[in-house]
Amino acid sequence: MSDTLFPDLAAEAADTGKDRARHGYLIRTDGAARGNPGPASSGAALFDLRRPDARDPRAVPDASISDFLGVQTNNVAEYTGVVRALELARELGAREVHMLLDSKLIVEQLAGRWRVKDAKLIPLWTAARRTLAGFDRWTAGHVPRAQNSVADALANEAIDRAQAGGPASVVRRPGD
Repeated sequence: MSDTLFPDLAAEAADTGKDRARHGYLIRTDGAARGNPGPASSGAALFDLRRPDARDPRAVPDASISDFLGVQTNNVAEYTGVVRALELARELGAREVHMLLDSKLIVEQLAGRWRVKDAKLIPLWTAARRTLAGFDRWTAGHVPRAQNSVADALANEAIDRAQAGGPASVVRRPGD
């Protein structure tokens, strides 16, 4: 699905007066692997849909995840970011999520247009689809890598942090 399918979700939610009932997040995720497989990580940035700048690729996220995953493939890292972001959105009470991902593979597999052939990805795809089923509404759209710099930075930060002896995972929630 193209991100043009939901061009003004914040305005739509505000106009309907159903902000609380339709609470949700725009999610940007990314995975990184230095080598494939190699030291890997995932990053996720969640933006409250009620924000007028929720779709701005440079906006500061309301919540974020930066996870070091050990040695993994890039696709495992990408999918792990999606699964973790969806779980966090659910934990935060979201009723809908709209994902903007630079992984066309994940967008197409989640939409059911492409089969999941890699055995390592099947459990992650299953977890993502199961979590998505709990939302009232969801979309996944592909964006160019340049529009995913916040999630990319969170992913690369995790590898650097872990290699320097820091925590493997840093999760920031609204109000932190």
